[in-house]
Amino acid sequence: MPDNAWWERLFESIDGKDVPGFLSFLTVDAEFRFANNPSAYGRDEIGAVVGGFLGAIGGSKHRLIHAWKDEETAACEGEVTYTRHDGSTLTLPFVNVFYMRDGSIARYLIYIDNSALFA
Repeated sequence: MPDNAWWERLFESIDGKDVPGFLSFLTVDAEFRFANNPSAYGRDEIGAVVGGFLGAIGGSKHRLIHAWKDEETAACEGEVTYTRHDGSTLTLPFVNVFYMRDGSIARYLIYIDNSALFA
């Protein structure tokens, strides 16, 4: 199950816009849901969604506040600072909930209101 180093590697892959690295944390049949968007399924579809989002922003920086886990799930609370292409930034709170299978993420659910990001 995830430890602090695991969380750091996960967020580094996202903040580094490393889509293949990010996908390596997921099962091949994973479900990914970002905010109020429809779920994406499987690494190909998830990679397209994540790559599209990362291309729409200048960058991101995640800060882990707290994480907890049990035998089948892991969750974290944090803040993410998005940088827009114009250089402006927006910091938002988030919660991620993961359903784990064999050490990988089978369901990745992101709870965030990022509607102001593109407003």
